Amino acid sequence: MVLRRTLAWSAGLTALLGCVVVTSATIGSADIGPQAALLAALNGLAVPVPTLDGIAWVRPFAFDLPETTEYIVRGLRLPRIVLGAIVGFALALAGTVMQGFFRNPMADPSIIGVSTGAAVGAVAFIVLPVSVSYGLPAFAFVSALVAAFGVYLIASEDGRTPVATLLLAGVAVQTFLGAVISYMLLYAGDSLETAVYWLMGHLQHSTWGRVRIAAPVVAVLFLVLLAYARDLNVLLLGEEDAHTLGINVERTKRILLAGSTTVTAAAVAVSGVIGFVGLIVPHMMRLLVGPDHRILIPTSALAGAVFLVVTDTIARMGPGEMPVGIVTAALGAPFFLYLLRQREVHSL
Repeated sequence: MVLRRTLAWSAGLTALLGCVVVTSATIGSADIGPQAALLAALNGLAVPVPTLDGIAWVRPFAFDLPETTEYIVRGLRLPRIVLGAIVGFALALAGTVMQGFFRNPMADPSIIGVSTGAAVGAVAFIVLPVSVSYGLPAFAFVSALVAAFGVYLIASEDGRTPVATLLLAGVAVQTFLGAVISYMLLYAGDSLETAVYWLMGHLQHSTWGRVRIAAPVVAVLFLVLLAYARDLNVLLLGEEDAHTLGINVERTKRILLAGSTTVTAAAVAVSGVIGFVGLIVPHMMRLLVGPDHRILIPTSALAGAVFLVVTDTIARMGPGEMPVGIVTAALGAPFFLYLLRQREVHSL
């Protein structure tokens, strides 16, 4: 029953994501219709085929389209759309796990300092006179993991990591790292605008290279976290009950924390700090599919991908493009307040 519901919801959300991607690919300064956008996207598909020399990537489609259309869709619009889908998928996935892990409906991927840690690395790279290919996402990714690992070490004692201590340590580290960011911004000079723009969260400089960096990390960790969905359900009963039911509580907590932290770091490193996706999407899907993490994890992740592609499309529709983080906050905050007023945000 659970598997059938999961497959049905996932199939529906995947179809919705496909429609949103094609629609988003038609929007821009160049007029491209849905059919041309779809055919151009299909022309870019490649499937692995075993050969005597190893594996060859073969393109099964070769629709006749103008070269300009192919370049605009596959070279300019699709990298941004696909990266947006991956980032939304990752943030919603991490938010779902964090809310279950902390048993706190207000938890989101930034709760233990991951996003703030990434921001410290990114702002430091922007401010310092350093020029390295993919240096900014690398700095952000590493500093995010260092911040999260630091919080974990602070909160751990005698091999145990109390959730409440972890939460409080995360808040304290976030505050300290926020002060570090403010100090660097004071002396950013000509780099101030670039740093502030990154902090707002945007997908403007998306490339297939960034997609290839983030996609494998997110895909692998999604499977790992999904494998622990049942354990996450049991942890909601309390750690003592989970131990009684045969769960290795501390090991499960470490895996869930490491997985959700790393997937958040991978997303923030390529997009900047985009808020509210990991907070509101799990709540929306919990209202629709219920609290069972075996359904909630995959459906929230797919809904997060849909949400960020839609909001990023809105962000680039106006006369002047704005960071997508502004749009997610502008849409997410009122909707979350509406849920609170309707008492639709429950304890987990």
